[in-house]
Amino acid sequence: MRILGIETTCDETAAAVVERDVSGRGRILSNEVLSQIEDHAAYGGVVPEIAARAHVEVMDLLVKRALASAGVALKEIDAIAAAAGPGLIGGVMVGLTTAKALALVAKKPFLAVNHLEAHALSPRLTVGVAFPYLLLLASGGHTQLLVVNGVDDYLRLGTTIDDAIGEAFDKVAKMLGLTYPGGPEVERLAKEGNPLRFAFPRPLMGRKEPNFSLSGLKTAVRIEAEKITPLSEQDVRDLCASFQKAIVESIIDRTRMAFDRLDELHISVTALVIAGGVAANRAIRAGLEALALRKKLPLVAPPHALCTDNGAMIAWAGLERFQQGLIDPLDFAPRARWPLTVTTDIRDNQTHV
Repeated sequence: MRILGIETTCDETAAAVVERDVSGRGRILSNEVLSQIEDHAAYGGVVPEIAARAHVEVMDLLVKRALASAGVALKEIDAIAAAAGPGLIGGVMVGLTTAKALALVAKKPFLAVNHLEAHALSPRLTVGVAFPYLLLLASGGHTQLLVVNGVDDYLRLGTTIDDAIGEAFDKVAKMLGLTYPGGPEVERLAKEGNPLRFAFPRPLMGRKEPNFSLSGLKTAVRIEAEKITPLSEQDVRDLCASFQKAIVESIIDRTRMAFDRLDELHISVTALVIAGGVAANRAIRAGLEALALRKKLPLVAPPHALCTDNGAMIAWAGLERFQQGLIDPLDFAPRARWPLTVTTDIRDNQTHV
């Protein structure tokens, strides 16, 4: 089974072909990504109008390249998947319209993929981790702790009260005058800094509910930076190191509380998984790996190329949905907001659709 996947929810235009063989193993046949970092760098963040136009300019070229790199023709594709949200609506429309047109012309099934579910399922493409697993979904716009029971079946343990983890990294980077994208820059400079110089707070530390709160930590960084302005290069390194240490310790504490909640619910999981753009951060991975080791579980994380937005994860999520018979109509509407289908929200014990 081969699926063509298209991703345009933010500032990467991506197309990929993924297949699953008769044994159930996944394989990436092609994974083409064009980044728009240079287009947005001058603005310190993604400009939605610029992103949408950039997607339009390269979308057809990238689909052709993905098919050529995979060595397959469009007629040899079993279905076509596209990220239908959540994301910047202009960009989402570009990829979704392209996928619908291809599906219509080639008479192939169309699959509308939730971008968050694509991140959540991406470790199954490369590792084949079995359900259920505990997932930290961490990106620029989302932070959640979930039990992934299966396709379209999630148990939410906790979420962020304010900023997402990736958002906090990017905002701290911007206030320190670092280049865009900020998250990788903070991680790079943190390696050269003193993580003990600044005593930043660990929000919600020890609280039973495995939620996150990062706006106060972000504010604390700003206050300390203002106290010692103008900042030297070493000041910036130390601020980054101290901030990242606080983030890592907060993540470990919040994830540990999620494990405690699983024990209370008598739920066993096969692995601790991290996915999303923040999964590329090596300090966070190292902290979670130590926690997973104490829980006698593997830490599963996608390769770095699959942490950021890409077409392979969209294709794989489409493939998993296709095998469940979850095919979508061609009038499926793009969605700027699209929460995961949550069976139960532990925070309020309510059932959500």
